[in-house]
Amino acid sequence: MRIHDNEILHEAVQKGDIVIPVYFFDPRYFKINDAGFQNTGITRAKFLLEAVNNFKSTLQEIGADLLVFHEKPEDIIGTLCAKYEVTEVYHHREVAQRETSISERVEEILWKEKINLKHFIGHTLYHKEDLPIPIRDIPDSFNAFKKKVEKESFVRPVLPPVSHITTHPHLELTRVPTLEELGFSTEIIATLDDMGGSIKGGEEQALKMIEMTLSIDYNEENDYNLISPYIANGAISPAFYYHKIKEHYTPSNRKKYDRLLMRLLWRDYFRFMLKKYSNIFFKPNDADKRTWASKEDLCTFMKNTKQPVIEKLFRELQNTGNLPYEHRDILAAYMLQEWNVNHITGARLFEEYLLDYAPATTYGYWLHFAGCGTSPKDNLKASWEELLKKNYHTKTLVK
Repeated sequence: MRIHDNEILHEAVQKGDIVIPVYFFDPRYFKINDAGFQNTGITRAKFLLEAVNNFKSTLQEIGADLLVFHEKPEDIIGTLCAKYEVTEVYHHREVAQRETSISERVEEILWKEKINLKHFIGHTLYHKEDLPIPIRDIPDSFNAFKKKVEKESFVRPVLPPVSHITTHPHLELTRVPTLEELGFSTEIIATLDDMGGSIKGGEEQALKMIEMTLSIDYNEENDYNLISPYIANGAISPAFYYHKIKEHYTPSNRKKYDRLLMRLLWRDYFRFMLKKYSNIFFKPNDADKRTWASKEDLCTFMKNTKQPVIEKLFRELQNTGNLPYEHRDILAAYMLQEWNVNHITGARLFEEYLLDYAPATTYGYWLHFAGCGTSPKDNLKASWEELLKKNYHTKTLVK
């Protein structure tokens, strides 16, 4: 959902006489799972709507539009292709099981119509084809992975923004659905005004946020977590952010920017591990004997919690959909150590609320929180009290 550094859009404009951008609000992502958690909570849904609206407006300014549908893509992609005489469909390849299964359904429909579905790799900092070794040979150790790619690979240059698109002259008119149409009740929607503090979605806002957080005068823990939501929903690319960091990089601020680059590397690591070990982050771990809990259970636990800081972090997660990563560590450690929940329960909670939810990253971090991660040396070992003392400062909470 961006015009900057968008390989799909860039190639489509170069190769296609007519380009038709399409976005699907897939109903599967707005359902409630068997444990009572929403696949997409209202704060992320609002952020997503803002991003889609912003992208639609941007496309209209450069001669195109964004077709938007609130349906399963496999149900109408064939009809759309027939209607507009489409010869090829482009999309970004995903790695988590739910996303890949949807992609396979779409590909099957297109195959019947003899239309090619072309896969692009655009979610990682390091392009898969530029890795020094095959994904199956990537070391499990994060540090070994980091050293390998930093020494033997490179981050591709940023593509220029697309400035004009020629689209179909008789493109149908569509609109972005409302929160109500996505399934949220008027009572839940009314609470948004009381929540406050959530950042606004869209590429335009993302570019402003990057400049703000990379400013020499900005020195808050809320830096990467104010950018990661835009990376998660495609408003900016990891490579774009990487090169912006490099532009601001100086010896005096290297500690801050090295930490930001480390977060981007962890993102890549989790995606490549999920490709190397299919579905590993979503499976119950035999070594983790903790309890499966529902959303209702967690709410009950929280009511009985006598720790004001934990309550504050929990409310902040619910109300803003965002937390500094150091604060996520504290909350996760508390849930694991005091409530004895397993990593899937914790990840489901974060999946519902976090603006920057991404399957590999969220579930990958939680497996490491639970002490069963793919990079054993990086498993969480500290107590929540130790983390609280080390990483919690009231002034750093999201405003």
